[in-house]
Amino acid sequence: MEEKQNNIWFVTLVLTIIAGYCDSITFVAADKIFSAHVTGNFIVFAYQIIKGSSGDAWIKLLTFPIFMLSVMAGGWISARFSNRHFLLLCEGIILLVGGAIAYSLGYIDNGEITWPMYLVTMIVVFAMGLQNAFGKLFAKETYGPTTMMTGNVTQFALDIRSYCNSGFKNTDFLSGVNKGLITLGGFLLGCVLGAWVGQLFGLVGIVLPGIAMIICYYSTYSSKSEIKL
Repeated sequence: MEEKQNNIWFVTLVLTIIAGYCDSITFVAADKIFSAHVTGNFIVFAYQIIKGSSGDAWIKLLTFPIFMLSVMAGGWISARFSNRHFLLLCEGIILLVGGAIAYSLGYIDNGEITWPMYLVTMIVVFAMGLQNAFGKLFAKETYGPTTMMTGNVTQFALDIRSYCNSGFKNTDFLSGVNKGLITLGGFLLGCVLGAWVGQLFGLVGIVLPGIAMIICYYSTYSSKSEIKL
């Protein structure tokens, strides 16, 4: 039981860092596109339309069908493999492929908006769709949503209120705070790292969360995935 709790702590931290990282790196290095929290692209799309810079604004909307296809693929994969964390391995591999394509196609200059940039960005969106599918299908494997922080902030605020109402005697408060700090702190750290790496190296930096995800998978879950017949 203790080992499982340690796994949840570690996986939650890694996933939130990766989500924040990917959201920031595509926003900074790929024409302000959100890859993890794709609903944010509605706002960017509307902003570009209102400002008259609608030339490539429609591409923001392309993230939604790609994201939905990825979630459906995630559901299919999880139904065929007994190891539920196999989805995370798939995500890591896809991120590595995205980074390799970014490098091979020469997309390093952040100031240049080209088709390789959009191609790699959609690959990242697909990878984040798998992580979102994992969060929905296996909610108990993490402390909370790892890609959208609004719910975690809400729960964190409710935990603080509960602690205050109990006269600062609620023993479960520290547990709730620790979970909140892991999810929110991890996402914030990922955002900072993603923005920094994206500014320096562009979308080639996607290889880093890919490597982190694969290391997370193999270091935490040694059991092999078996195909369900």
